[in-house]
Amino acid sequence: MKSSDLGELIALAALWGASFLFMRMGAAEFGPVALSAVRVIGAALFLLPLLQWRGQIGALRRHWRAIFIVGAINSALPFLCFSYAALSISAGLSAIFNAASPLFGALVAWLWLNDKLTRSRVLGLAIGFGGVIWLASDKASFKPGGSGWAIVACLAGAALYGVAANFAKKRLNGVPPMAVAAGSQLSAALVLLVPAVVWWPHTMPSHGAWIAASLLAVACTGMAYLLYFRLIAHVGPANAIAVTFLIPVFAVLWGWFFLDERITAAMVAGCAVILVGTGLTTGVLKWPSSRRAAQT
Repeated sequence: MKSSDLGELIALAALWGASFLFMRMGAAEFGPVALSAVRVIGAALFLLPLLQWRGQIGALRRHWRAIFIVGAINSALPFLCFSYAALSISAGLSAIFNAASPLFGALVAWLWLNDKLTRSRVLGLAIGFGGVIWLASDKASFKPGGSGWAIVACLAGAALYGVAANFAKKRLNGVPPMAVAAGSQLSAALVLLVPAVVWWPHTMPSHGAWIAASLLAVACTGMAYLLYFRLIAHVGPANAIAVTFLIPVFAVLWGWFFLDERITAAMVAGCAVILVGTGLTTGVLKWPSSRRAAQT
């Protein structure tokens, strides 16, 4: 990987890590529905002109049904889940649970697409989900004012990302990535438009909340998509997925620096366990016995 590609990978992780910060900053004033709608509308307005400039609007028209479904399950619903979670748990903790998305993706691929699970991947799933359960049991409380439902929302969002990745693999293979990115944001905007009008906040959000929502839309969604697909083109999907390991680091750092959020030992340990499991599941990490077997 070139130094320029590594720089883009770090920049992408910083942007996606910052999305949890901006959701935390905007969710209280906008509410989860309105904030998610502003996010996808802004991202669509940023990406659609680029799609037109590339001459790929036709791909969006041809595959609009599948792209609409991806927009609902990969953007509208997960963004709602994580925006809801931002009302009561830290940016860093949300990002740590989000790191379980590849685990759900591998599980769905096995159940739905008959993807083969090697011993290393099974071990990774066991370790990763074990870390999720341990961290959730440590942090979740379903008493009034507790974080239990926020954690459930994070895990639901991560599971939706896993389903969406497999649906896109099955139904949108070969479709230009920019058409999927722009179309999915437009689709998510259509899904959330009416709910956002119904649940629009009675008091106009402050300038700070609008800035957070705008950065969430343009930088953390629109620009991040461009960087992600650029990385896939330059270094391949297997290397691009390494961003998963950096997002929680940046989310925790942004939350600590800007919002004075606490970094606990349980968060660090839980994050490490989940990421080890994710690494084994995605093949980024190899179990030593598997490597020896491959050499014989």
